[in-house]
Amino acid sequence: SFHVTGVQTCALPIWLYSGDDGESRITQYTDEELANIKIKGTMSFSVQKREPGHFMDQHPAASRRWHIHVEGRMIIGLSDGTSHTFNPGDVRLVEDTGGKGHTTTLPDGDTIALMISIDEE
Repeated sequence: SFHVTGVQTCALPIWLYSGDDGESRITQYTDEELANIKIKGTMSFSVQKREPGHFMDQHPAASRRWHIHVEGRMIIGLSDGTSHTFNPGDVRLVEDTGGKGHTTTLPDGDTIALMISIDEE
């Protein structure tokens, strides 16, 4: 499920993107938007071995991709001060490849994720 600090848990996939001002934002997809999404890309599997509490400072995403958590939690921080915690089973489309980006914290250390890189058309 998708957790926003101070907000109810949601089950729909979310979108992490860069706004026109270069700030990263997170928004939730609607059921209608999800029905129109077609995934075309290259799949990879990632295991990140880190110490609990590992922190990565502000950075844009390396590429456009779907990110599906399998194990471990990940906290994404935005420059507006909000943080979003992702747990196993959570899905997000990562597209903040420009601008200021986001921070990443791995509170449990090791994480496992399935990533689908999006082929450019």
